[in-house]
Amino acid sequence: MSIPANLKYTKDHEWVSIEGDVATVGITHFAQKELGDIVYVEVETLDQTLDKDEVFGTVEAVKTVSDLFLPLTGEIIAFNESLESAPETVNSDPYGAGWMIKIKIADASEVDGLLSAEAYTQLIGA
Repeated sequence: MSIPANLKYTKDHEWVSIEGDVATVGITHFAQKELGDIVYVEVETLDQTLDKDEVFGTVEAVKTVSDLFLPLTGEIIAFNESLESAPETVNSDPYGAGWMIKIKIADASEVDGLLSAEAYTQLIGA
């Protein structure tokens, strides 16, 4: 199972890539595998500022709907609109083209609370 070392992770199975004060967020390979075939990604919080751990959207798979939790406080500045027509990209490329949102980080100190690849690997027992 792929767990890129250059990313940060959450206990809710999201990955975070940080460049300056912008974080790109998606769900992990583990999460997409557990969910199964993803059929819909909904994010209605674009241009809103939310607190860490608030729900920013949902991902719908054939058998379930799962909330997506914001890993860092900030403003949602971008949504990967290609997921509207091709949500299965989250299954095929979760760490690349399957990214979900970009956040303008409000509190950089929250980054310290994210998991390393090693800690995430231990969390999922991989």
